[in-house]
Amino acid sequence: MHLSHDNDAPAADPITFDDFLKVDIRIGTIVEAEPFPEARKPAFKLKIDFGPAIGMKKSSAQIVARYAIGELPGRQVAAVVNFPPRQIGPFMSEVLTLGFADEEGAVILFAPDRAVPNGSRLF
Repeated sequence: MHLSHDNDAPAADPITFDDFLKVDIRIGTIVEAEPFPEARKPAFKLKIDFGPAIGMKKSSAQIVARYAIGELPGRQVAAVVNFPPRQIGPFMSEVLTLGFADEEGAVILFAPDRAVPNGSRLF
């Protein structure tokens, strides 16, 4: 599912601005985080509030290496909200929570450095 995390990898092939606009990346606030012991790779199940237009969505996130489950509620995160839902074991993930790999390959969540309204779109 993931491309190379190699920092020295070249940039991906060029896309058009219209291609970029097709990817709907929004900010939401995690309202609930639960263990996901059935996942093949360690993960949490998240419930994220994207505001009134999009609502609550579920996501599986492989972030257990850098985040304690108790610190996640209240945290804002960025996610792709217009991918089709994806079955991950017994769980249906509705959005792709975004992050970057740190120097050890663990996922660091992508989020604004100041609070923004839930549902705000990346541009």
